[in-house]
Amino acid sequence: MYRISKVLNHNTVIAVSVEDNQEYLIMGKGIGFGKKVTERIEIQGAASVYSLKETTKRGNARELAASIAPEYLEIANIVLQEAEKVFETIDRNILFPMADHIEYAVKRIRNHEAISNPLTDDIRLLFHTEYRVASCIVPVLKSRMGVDIDEDEVGYVALHVHTAIVKEELSQAMQMAQAVRDCVSYVEKVLGKKLNVMSLSYNRLMNHIRYMVARGLKGEDIKLNMNDYMEFKFPREFEMAKTVCDELGRKLHCVFIEAEIGYLAMHLQRVLADEESS
Repeated sequence: MYRISKVLNHNTVIAVSVEDNQEYLIMGKGIGFGKKVTERIEIQGAASVYSLKETTKRGNARELAASIAPEYLEIANIVLQEAEKVFETIDRNILFPMADHIEYAVKRIRNHEAISNPLTDDIRLLFHTEYRVASCIVPVLKSRMGVDIDEDEVGYVALHVHTAIVKEELSQAMQMAQAVRDCVSYVEKVLGKKLNVMSLSYNRLMNHIRYMVARGLKGEDIKLNMNDYMEFKFPREFEMAKTVCDELGRKLHCVFIEAEIGYLAMHLQRVLADEESS
């Protein structure tokens, strides 16, 4: 049972639980229609409930819930419901920063100030399931707001979805995508041509860098050291891997253990072999 403290619109209310005396944002079709402050309601059907107790980097959850237009809270909720269907367990606190981002994205688009996302292709490949989930926002914004959202903006929403799954900071997800882009750009510069993003070796390389960066940021170790073998067998790829690890470590302010060089060299060798045989 909940006691309404504020009606945001027909489908969204802020209410206090009579059980724990905490405030919650509740969304459900018609849940606020004709309701008044202090009126009590029961949650039934497919209503979504979000705690307003949390504080995010963007501010207090209650303040965000009151400052963001409720239609954007509803749209972010639709994305998170889609994410739950795919990933089952997610961090629902991402609702507020995601809704805040969507609101400003729509304002930018309407003002013809849409921003580009140079990492879109990398995000699409690196977080492909998250990107597929985020894409559900395209028809929703078109039907509800009359706005056409582009792939770059979907990429940013995909990063929010990713943070809801792994509970990491949005900035870290951006670092991950940027690290992949930096590595691929370096390899392409050495080769003098673009890599085939559809190849299996390319996707394996991207995923390897993703987990390598995560290990580097957390200071984690790996047991097997392939450096001697890779340096002797594939000296070119080994030197490339060493350069990439040094550059990424400098940019991310972390130190990759030496064993990472051999593993990265192995993936680079696969990519280069595919490229040179094509």
